[in-house]
Amino acid sequence: MHKGLVPRELASLHNLEVLALGYNNFTGSIPVEIGNLKGLTRLHLASNMLVGEIPTEIANLRNLTKLYLSFNRLSGPVHAFLGGLQKLQILYLGPNRFSGPIPPSLGNLSSLLVLDVQINGLTGSIPESLGNLNLLNVLSLTSNSLTGSIPHTLGKLSSLVEFYLNGNQLEGSIPPSVYNFSSLQIFSVQYNNLSGPISYHLGNKFPQLQNLSIDNNRFHGSIPESLCNASMLEIVQLSENFFSGVIPKCLGATMKSLSALLLSYNQLEARNDADWDFISSLTNSSMLQYLALGHNKLQGVLPNSMANLSTNLRYFSVSGNMLRGNIPEGIGNLVNLQHLQVDGNFLDGKIPESIGNLRILVELYLSNNGLSGPIPPMLGNLTALIILDLSQNVLTGPIPSSLGSCPLETLSLAFNQLIGSIPKEIFLISALSVSMELQGNMLTGTFPQEVSNLVNLGYLNVSDNRISGLIPASLAQCRSLQYLSIEGNLFQGPIPASMSQMKGLLVLDVSRNNLSGDIPVFLGDMQGLAILNISFNNFEGEVPKRELFLNASAALIEGNYGLCGGIPQFNLHPCSNHTSEKWSHKLVVLISVGSAVLCIMLVLFALFAHRKLRSKFTMTRRVPSLHSGQHIRVTYVELVRATSGFASENLIGTGSFGSVYKGRMMNGNQEVIVAVKVLNLEQRGASQSFVAECETLRCIRHRNLVKILTVCSSIDSRGLDFKALVFEFMPNGDLDQWQHSRLLEDGSHGVLSLTQRIDIAIDVASALEYLHHNKPVPIVHCDLKPSNILLDNDMVSHVGDFGLARFLQQDDTSLPEISSGWATRRGTIGYAAPGLPLITDVHL
Repeated sequence: MHKGLVPRELASLHNLEVLALGYNNFTGSIPVEIGNLKGLTRLHLASNMLVGEIPTEIANLRNLTKLYLSFNRLSGPVHAFLGGLQKLQILYLGPNRFSGPIPPSLGNLSSLLVLDVQINGLTGSIPESLGNLNLLNVLSLTSNSLTGSIPHTLGKLSSLVEFYLNGNQLEGSIPPSVYNFSSLQIFSVQYNNLSGPISYHLGNKFPQLQNLSIDNNRFHGSIPESLCNASMLEIVQLSENFFSGVIPKCLGATMKSLSALLLSYNQLEARNDADWDFISSLTNSSMLQYLALGHNKLQGVLPNSMANLSTNLRYFSVSGNMLRGNIPEGIGNLVNLQHLQVDGNFLDGKIPESIGNLRILVELYLSNNGLSGPIPPMLGNLTALIILDLSQNVLTGPIPSSLGSCPLETLSLAFNQLIGSIPKEIFLISALSVSMELQGNMLTGTFPQEVSNLVNLGYLNVSDNRISGLIPASLAQCRSLQYLSIEGNLFQGPIPASMSQMKGLLVLDVSRNNLSGDIPVFLGDMQGLAILNISFNNFEGEVPKRELFLNASAALIEGNYGLCGGIPQFNLHPCSNHTSEKWSHKLVVLISVGSAVLCIMLVLFALFAHRKLRSKFTMTRRVPSLHSGQHIRVTYVELVRATSGFASENLIGTGSFGSVYKGRMMNGNQEVIVAVKVLNLEQRGASQSFVAECETLRCIRHRNLVKILTVCSSIDSRGLDFKALVFEFMPNGDLDQWQHSRLLEDGSHGVLSLTQRIDIAIDVASALEYLHHNKPVPIVHCDLKPSNILLDNDMVSHVGDFGLARFLQQDDTSLPEISSGWATRRGTIGYAAPGLPLITDVHL
């Protein structure tokens, strides 16, 4: 590494015209002696490690035409004296560490062709004087902290070819004058706070355009059809804005060189087959590699024409839309596909076996749909697959052993209806390092000893299955494991002593099994362990008074009736040293439990007999008041009558686990309006959501929480289970509707005022404050979003939908010490609402 530029050597080079010392790892500052080289026309010091400010002596270099100072560590301001170098044609100042504003004097450089100050810490607004640079070809202000609006004077840069303002904090709309860059090839303003519509004539104004990158802003309106006239376009990035309407059908018709079309995270729509014609148009773009349509409002069926898209396609995403029907079998034609994302829709049918033809596929996301049938063994052909997510579908059959041929790092088959044992081949995937999620299925058999091969795995969840046998001692070889959940199975026997070697474990949940024996003392001494749940097993003996077991919120042990001792917070009886006393105590417990059960049976029999007698002599009954403070009993027939047979015109909302209907019921002699939430029990997790909501709502009451009136757990007209909750009706809908201009009864659009927004935020904060400090157990909502915030007649907000709520002391993800990478995911994954609410709940 060079020590720096040597001033004495430079002093003798008075007639030097070119000084090119780039890429030499020079350190130190730029010597002031360079100012003596008055004949210098080109100074190249780029790609060194120079520090300090630009010396003012450079102002003496009046003949300088090219100045390259990029890729150093220079700091301080961009000095105004640079504007005096009238012959300067090329000025590269980034990346460096310059700060302060861009000096307006740079607008005096009338010969300038390239102005590049990218990746610095420049602040303030863009000087209007830059519009005087009539010869400028490249303007790059990328990745600074510039604020304000885009000056309209920049529209005078008629020679501009490349325009980079991306990665700043610019606001406002694009000035109409900017659309006069007829020679423009690259237009990049992404990652700002720009808003408003884009010009309807954009494609006509920029006929030479190759790269249009305006993503990650706040643009709205429709995508202009004139964009199709920009036939030289290669990259179109419009993602993460508020564009609406349909996608122009002509896209791709003339864009033979189009390689990337990124439209995700907008409000684009497709309501019928005709709205999907743009896919057929894109089949003309033979160079297309990236097509991102995820997280819009696209409906309908994926067209079969997608099978005719370019075989160069590497990335295809329609995640987070409202698609129905099957995944086209022709998707297997896209043989170069590496990323396929169709998760978060309403797709059904089987997984196409043709996906097995995508031999270089790296990521496959099919989760959160209604896909059924078996997992195709052909997926084992995907020998480049790293991520496979088929969770939250209704897949049946066994787990194919052929998946062992995939070099998976992440495997999620959770919440399906898979049966059979876990194939040992899955545990032979040495690449598994991120997570394996098999929870919420009907898997049986024992846990394979081959689990010892997963030495790099960080997250393992096989909870809520029917796996039996012993916990394998070989599990201790998973030294990288941070989260282990085997709860809700049929495991028996002790916790193996070998698990003391699992030093990286943060969360261990073995609850709801048939485990027995003493609690291993080593569990209390595992330094990293933050949450231990051994509740509802058959453990007995004294609770260790070691580290973890001194914190009742970290060690969950309830439901083990043979335990004794421990800290007072466990509320266990003291341990006895005499065996006879131990057996005597057990006998007392058994007699007490038996007596209690017998009494309960007698009471239930008496109630049953009383009900039979009452129904025999009483043909009618009076319906108690819905607002009497008591939870009345309501039948399935009454709810059918109240909602006109769950008619579609009474449907006011749908969610993950059911639908909400508007209904009318009698309150004495007065009719009242209610909201009836009917659970879709065919959806996995709906029953648990019903129980969670009942458990939560029965112990909370607050003016800013939705009030439950009653519940109904019955049988419907088809003889199937029926579960519903009845709430007070909120006539002003939910906050999500108001954020997007709610349509009022008179046909106008309601918009929230600033005062109303503040009141709503205060209401939500009050509800969360109440929940988070609830006694005796704090409650975490876990799915707080605008659609779950309802508004009454007075625009008072009420937080609702507690189907994912958790009591904090039972939540194995509640402690901040737990790595979020292994925390149980709950709520609306990836959700980030614009605007309100500003108050957030735990949302993993």
